[in-house]
Order: sequence, then C-alpha cells, then structure tokens
Amino acid sequence: MLPSQFSSGDVIADRRADYARMLSEAEDFGAAAELMEQALELVPAWAAGWFRLGEFREKAGLETADEAYRQALALEPEDVFGARLKLALLGVEEIPDQPPSRYVEGLFDDYADRFDTALVEKLDYSVPGKLAALVAPHAPFRNVVDLGCGTGLFGAEIRGQAGHLEGFDLSLNMLARAEAKGLYDHLGQSDLSRSSEETGLFSDALPKHRADLVSAADVLMYLGSLETVFPLVLELLAPGGFFAFSVEDAGDGEAYLLRETLRYAHSEAYIRSLLVRYGLALLDMRKTVIRLDAGKPVHGILFLSRKPA
Repeated sequence: MLPSQFSSGDVIADRRADYARMLSEAEDFGAAAELMEQALELVPAWAAGWFRLGEFREKAGLETADEAYRQALALEPEDVFGARLKLALLGVEEIPDQPPSRYVEGLFDDYADRFDTALVEKLDYSVPGKLAALVAPHAPFRNVVDLGCGTGLFGAEIRGQAGHLEGFDLSLNMLARAEAKGLYDHLGQSDLSRSSEETGLFSDALPKHRADLVSAADVLMYLGSLETVFPLVLELLAPGGFFAFSVEDAGDGEAYLLRETLRYAHSEAYIRSLLVRYGLALLDMRKTVIRLDAGKPVHGILFLSRKPA
C-alpha cells in the first residue's frame, strides 16, 4: 500500500483505518480487519481501503481476503495497488505475465525519495556494482542505454566508461532523482511491457540499433514474461553490442514465478532459452546474493550476453 494513496476523504473512516493499522502492527489481524470493515461501511467506494482489508484478512487467515481484493480491483480497474498479483498469490487467479504498469509506476513514484538509502544502506543492494564489474572487461562503451535506471545507481557505476549515457524508467519521480545527479545525457519515461512503438525508447532522435551496451539492473523482477523485453533489446543494440542484466533466481522449476514480495523470479533455464531464441551469445553468468529482504539474502543471477557482430 502506498502511503500517499491511503486516505478515504472521511475523517472518521481514516481514524478507524489508522487504528486498524496499529492493530495490524501488533499482529492482531482479525481485529484490524473488523475495524477496516467498519471504516468501509462509511466509505464503500474506497479502493485503497478494500485493498488493505484484503491484506488484513489474508494475514488473519480469513478465506474472504479475495473478496476484498476483487472489490478493490472493481473500484480501481487500472490496479494501482496490485490486487491481481495478490489474487494470484492466493491461488484464485492465474499468475499474470506482467504486473499492472500503474502499480509499478506508483510503487516507485512513492519510493523514489528514500530509494537509495533503503536499498544501499539498509538492504545491502549490490547489483549495480556487480553488473558494472561484469561488463568492465569490454569497456569503454560509446553509447549505453540503462533500462529501468531508477535514481541512477548503475549510471553512477558506468558513467566513467560511457561516452553517452541514456536512462529510461517508468517512474517520473525516479527520473527526477536521476536527473538531479547529473549522470545522464538523456532521460526518458518508458514502459518495457509495451510494444516497441509504445515504449518511448525510439524516436527520430533515438534511432534503433544505437547502443553498444544495454543494461537492466534489478528491473526484470518487475516483469513476468520477458517475451517483450528481448525483442526491444535487440532493437536497441548495435551489432556486437552487449546486454547485461540481473534476475532473481527462481531455481530449477518454472520459467518464472511470483513471490510474496510481488516480485517475479526467473529460472536460469528460461533465460538461457530466451538468449538462444533471440540469438544472443551468453558470455558470462554469475549467481550471487543481490540484496537482503527481511534480513534474509535474496539470490539472483547476473547475465552478460552479446548480439552477433
């Protein structure tokens, strides 16, 4: 739940929701759900409230959690809260190939101001440095396109090796933070779940096949199926260009799976199959811990591939 979205517009309902949150923090989820139900009697069209009710019911082990999530989705069809992902985790709907773009955009818009501190200092996030080390033997690069650039953590690592550095992200707040660092020669908004013409990656000033390095540091876990991403990368890459990226490690099972964190993990076999299908040669692969989550290590895989010259 995004704090900036959590207000019903009714003072009494908001107060009850706040008490419910405090009960939830004390792990009294059943009582929290009851208070949220009382708040929603006052404001039945409050989508964020229904979503939070779903969370409380889910944590309380109540079978009616899915009803609350479905009501949130009915009131907010663009699914800014990620209700479809929650329904998939409950096993009452299929895992979507992609998360809702509005959900991902809202998540990172709200996260932007504390992103660097939270990831680097608290979660021991290490992908940008490790990915930069992976590509270092092939530097310098004439033109680098940093997909899902966020606040510019990978940009800071690669700037000294890039003649021209472009950054693209779905979140405008993230792009504003990246711009303030003065790292990028060009920044733009882009949705990697869209078709080539709709991504914002190409224009008269941004031609195809312009990059000799495309990076995606900690981006692909916010996509399920990567069938749209690899064709985009091929369109971005010049002949002989490199594609460096990270995924969360799904192990030996399915192509990809949705985790309780609402992030996707991808299997090594799935990524290898995509590299083969799209004609990218695998140059290097490293399994490593990429961050902490609730104090536990999150395992990932770094890949370095190359388009034929």
